Amino acid sequence: MTVSIDSVTDPTAAVESGIASRMAGLGEFGFEELAAVHWNLTAPELYEHAMRGGEGCIAAGGALAVETGAHTGRSAQDKFIVRDALTADAVWWANNKPMEPRKFDQLLTDMLAHSRGRSLYVQDLHGGADPDNRVAARVVTELAWHSLFIRNLLIRPGREALAAFVPELTIVDLPSFRAHPERHGCRTETVIACDFSRRIVLIGGTSYAGEMKKSVFTYLNFLLPPKGVMPMHCSANVGPDGDAAVFFGLSGTGKTTLSADPARTLIGDDEHGWGESGIFNFEGGCYAKTIRLSADAEPEIHATTRRFGTVLENVVLGADRVPDFDDDSLTENTRCAYPLDFIPNASPTGRAGHPANIIMLTADAFGVMPPIARLTPAQAMYHFLSGYTAKVAGTEKGVTEPQATFSTCFGAPFMPRHPSEYGNLLRELIARHGVDCWLVNTGWTGGAYGTGRRMPIAATRALLAAALDGSLGAGGFRTDPNFGFAVPLSVAGVDVALLDPRSTWASGEAYDAAARRLVGMFVANFTKFEDHVDGEVRAAAPTTLAAAE
Repeated sequence: MTVSIDSVTDPTAAVESGIASRMAGLGEFGFEELAAVHWNLTAPELYEHAMRGGEGCIAAGGALAVETGAHTGRSAQDKFIVRDALTADAVWWANNKPMEPRKFDQLLTDMLAHSRGRSLYVQDLHGGADPDNRVAARVVTELAWHSLFIRNLLIRPGREALAAFVPELTIVDLPSFRAHPERHGCRTETVIACDFSRRIVLIGGTSYAGEMKKSVFTYLNFLLPPKGVMPMHCSANVGPDGDAAVFFGLSGTGKTTLSADPARTLIGDDEHGWGESGIFNFEGGCYAKTIRLSADAEPEIHATTRRFGTVLENVVLGADRVPDFDDDSLTENTRCAYPLDFIPNASPTGRAGHPANIIMLTADAFGVMPPIARLTPAQAMYHFLSGYTAKVAGTEKGVTEPQATFSTCFGAPFMPRHPSEYGNLLRELIARHGVDCWLVNTGWTGGAYGTGRRMPIAATRALLAAALDGSLGAGGFRTDPNFGFAVPLSVAGVDVALLDPRSTWASGEAYDAAARRLVGMFVANFTKFEDHVDGEVRAAAPTTLAAAE
């Protein structure tokens, strides 16, 4: 294989010994007869390669606009973990698909053979802003824009760190490769295979770039809990007084939107760890949803879509290549990927102290949940293990009415270990550091989706501000009759009626019926966790009486 000196980020470092060591690193991995290897290219260089390869186009403002073809989201059913001596008793196999070691070996052999004669892009990056709890990730891609994407999303080491970089995790992403289910022990031509023992992730048959970043998250979710570090699918920010806040939530619940608060410093928008010294970002960038994005509602995120270096994924371009964020003809899951420092108030370190508040976000499409509720530690663990949100009609094929979604730990697809490991670790950290916990509904009020309206974002922001500054309890609380958590009676700047969801419905009886239905879903979902939690957490469940009525 050959390496052009122009392909190295720092030409002065591209002496014979430097190139030899880098080539040896790939040669030992098994790559042979490559046309070229492009090491740690910067954004301008990757733009040039993407343009030459016809991978995308430049949108108005300078972002790189790309499309991912048939795969416009993660292929969760095509993700596998190698079952071996390390993982056999450690992985939650009820939630993760096993792959035999020999099938993974065959897949690796075939993917390396597929790479022959191709030009590949390599980025050496870190997953984790805490030096004591990070992973050195080498990401090998066949698409230049994938290299730019992962360069945006992970943490970029300085030149000195690159010179001494030793990968601890290697990700190989070849969208043009097609897996064979019988030969490779997978389900379709698309495959995401993780070997935790050899610290290798193989991705084939999909151009959706999010698979790369979530593979790093999955690896850290396996690696960190035994070290007493809590991996979290959450956004995080910190106030001027150092009061950090963590926002758990599934896609579409507002993690990115609500953490991008101009009055607070952004730590990160999606993946964090909580260890001995506090919280830290796993990433160096943001991967924000852009469907119906507006400059008025989300000015900081909107501004990134008009910057050179941002990747616009499946965003339709209108006249003069201006992004049309209301166009969902390619997918509802349109995205932008940008470095964290594109947000003006982003933390330069990606770290903060222990959180003072934890917010669990749900987009309740049934219109039952109040806009905010205070949780006890046991209730917090219950709702963390439940991981509730709801899909709305039209977002997926066949979804014609609201559907409850329970994704444990607010990120089941990325959790290799049993949820109780993460839940117990979170509960211990909450108790140790005296953290206040809140459940926030960013979904519907006044009725279910199609009848009610979306929770006003101004009200959500006002409630969050009151929770974070400690004033939320000034007006007193009531106990919710369905879920047992504490709901504020009044909050300055928020319509009192909004705090009592039943009063916002045209029919109280219809609300009661919807509430009983939702409580029943919670109760049924939690049965699989009952043997793994104590009586206090079981008692935090909604009443079974309400479910049975």
